[in-house]
Amino acid sequence: MRAWLSETAGGLPRTFWYLWTGNLINRMGAFVVPFLAIYLAAARGLAESQIGLVLGLYGAGAAAGTMIGGAAADRFGRRPTLLVAHLGAAVMMLNLAFARDLLVITIGAAALGLFAEAARPAFSAMLVDVVEPKDRLRAFTLNYWAINLGFASSAILAGFAAQVDYMLLFLIDAATILVTAVLIFLRVPESRPVAGAVRAGAAAPRTAGMVLLLRDHVFLVYVALNLLIAVVFMQHLSTLPIAMTADGLSPSTYGAVIALNGVLIVVGQLFVPRLIKGRDHSRTMAVAALVVGLGFGLTAVAHVAPVYALTVVIWTLGEMLNAPSNSALMAELSPVELRGRYQGAAALSWAGASAIAPIAGGYLQEHAGHVALWLSTAVVCALAAIGHLLARPSRIRRIAVVAAAEAAVQEPAVR
Repeated sequence: MRAWLSETAGGLPRTFWYLWTGNLINRMGAFVVPFLAIYLAAARGLAESQIGLVLGLYGAGAAAGTMIGGAAADRFGRRPTLLVAHLGAAVMMLNLAFARDLLVITIGAAALGLFAEAARPAFSAMLVDVVEPKDRLRAFTLNYWAINLGFASSAILAGFAAQVDYMLLFLIDAATILVTAVLIFLRVPESRPVAGAVRAGAAAPRTAGMVLLLRDHVFLVYVALNLLIAVVFMQHLSTLPIAMTADGLSPSTYGAVIALNGVLIVVGQLFVPRLIKGRDHSRTMAVAALVVGLGFGLTAVAHVAPVYALTVVIWTLGEMLNAPSNSALMAELSPVELRGRYQGAAALSWAGASAIAPIAGGYLQEHAGHVALWLSTAVVCALAAIGHLLARPSRIRRIAVVAAAEAAVQEPAVR
């Protein structure tokens, strides 16, 4: 056990552990988004289509936030971007708590999404900055483990908090965001690569950064396939709670069922690196997509809590295979001088899914029914699996080019 623990968590830089701790604190208080659909229905009396609109605008704001956050992380630095994003998210969280009018709610949700997701590319770019390439797979695995440890705790606690007073969801969430901001301010140094340390020809001009990204077809295909999987994953925050509510299940039951996702990842995710070590990322992600599709597809026959729990277990296994390989592949495809923008574009797939998933899922759920919705998710995942296998050869060639360029860059001494 001691050897396994050393292999899994040993030798990582101090800055990584400060980031890891802040992420854990933030996620343990992430009460609002998982219960936003239930809150809008129960406390604000919105219809399914209105809930889908609000969640979709949250996703639209998140999509804008990832691109803005990525560009800011490259231009102004990772640390200031993280601080502004966290402070803005805390303010918008409190604003949304007191909103009553639909227009104010939708605008507040979009602004919250923008600030909340602007932190994601800066955080990911900083993690890649401070961790050696050989350690990134396990660093991303540990970070994902922290995310889900926090998610498992927050899902259960938020279910009970919602039964006491929905306002508690917003207050606790805002408080943990602020605590994370304080930790970053006090303990996390800037990690952006030193501008003058990039050798001639290794870096692109800043003004051309977005142009180069848009011409990177290998990376754009990766983002598109990631979007397909993300649209399916996001159903657990939008249409799944509505489906469970329609079957007469309580918010606390939904919280307990969805907490299985976090519990399983907390228990098993740390063993995944040894399972997938040395395996091709594209092939692993293809297998993961099929497992995710199976889990969500079986939701078509779920009507009671144990069956819903079984579907969560299945698609969580796929998620556990997908997450570390996805993050490692993202880092390998990202040029060092454009890490923020590339991380932002990659995060855009999840933010875009936040906008697409509730609108498309809500429409299917309302007009075609639950069965059509969940069977559609299985088809989407199968298409994504095929796409990963077809994209594998071009990714291998691109990774070699990026690795050679990275060797020419001197990283700052923040480890």
